Amino acid sequence: MSQTDSKAEGLKGLIEDWASDQRAFRVPWGKAMMWIFLLSDTFVFSCFLVGYMVVRISVTEPWPLPTEVFALTISGQSIPLVLIAIMTFILITSSGTMAMAVNYGYRQDKIRAACLMLVTALLGATFVGMQAFEWSKLIEDGVRPWGNPWGAAQFGAAFFMITGFHGLHVSIGVIYLSIVALKILAGHYEKAGNYQIVEIAGLYWHFVDLVWVFIFAFFYLW
Repeated sequence: MSQTDSKAEGLKGLIEDWASDQRAFRVPWGKAMMWIFLLSDTFVFSCFLVGYMVVRISVTEPWPLPTEVFALTISGQSIPLVLIAIMTFILITSSGTMAMAVNYGYRQDKIRAACLMLVTALLGATFVGMQAFEWSKLIEDGVRPWGNPWGAAQFGAAFFMITGFHGLHVSIGVIYLSIVALKILAGHYEKAGNYQIVEIAGLYWHFVDLVWVFIFAFFYLW
């Protein structure tokens, strides 16, 4: 047997072993790849949040108070964290609509699954819009990546970087869910007889929502 044939058989054996593991655990390729992506993204967000904690603990200047920085004036009254509370409620609600979409996807009810995914995308877009408003307000108040009027200069850099990275994930999720929903309505997955893409999209969206819970706790409650 030549060396080339030996390498070909070795590669074939590797593929067969990998495929047999996939069949043994009954994990679709798309779902497995999404889990791997989410695991890597978990490391990235963890590094960001750990870095934030280190900076927050080590600075000598006072850290800005969230109740002051993230307050909105409504009817002459300063209400702390009201915008953040609404944003959090919207994102948590979107997790519920996404879970319902996955349920209807497995029932192969394409109309309800697609509509719920579009509702989820709309809620996500609303969240991003409110986050843009929050950013514009902070910038108007003088917050910059290199400083702010309320204290430690590192606040602006940490806030814009972490919330911006999360907002990018939400924006990508909105586009992703919208595309999948439109393909469902077009009957693309009905032809294949497989709606697992709805669950895979749901995994991404639930991850984005879970990350926001940690950001909410670290930035707005601490």
